[in-house]
Amino acid sequence: MFGKSSSAQGMNGSGKMETIIGAGTRIEGSLSSDGGIRIDGKLEGNVTEAAQVIVGEMGEVQGDVRSSVVVVGGKVIGNVQASESLEILSRAVIHGDIKAGSLTIAEGASFEGSCTMTREKNVIELVKKA
Repeated sequence: MFGKSSSAQGMNGSGKMETIIGAGTRIEGSLSSDGGIRIDGKLEGNVTEAAQVIVGEMGEVQGDVRSSVVVVGGKVIGNVQASESLEILSRAVIHGDIKAGSLTIAEGASFEGSCTMTREKNVIELVKKA
């Protein structure tokens, strides 16, 4: 749907989404998953761990998001940490600091905060050995 790869589309290795918060649904509390989480409703709390997180165009998170892969099409009021990649789509709004291994920001997106680009320790070690 959006994103560049099956990971960015919120699929795990088996090709299915593990957790979906549908439009019109509001959740209060923290979420954690070994698989993917898609948020099309409203989450008032943190995503503490997930393989991938998609915040759909109508989705909203009021809290921090921590995942390997994050795609934001909606609104996040909080910090976003994506160890692998973060994709901010054209209608997305992020108010918070971001930390990502790689970052893509589409024209029209709104981002207010600071940005830190990180690399995994293993990648840095491989570069040093080469």
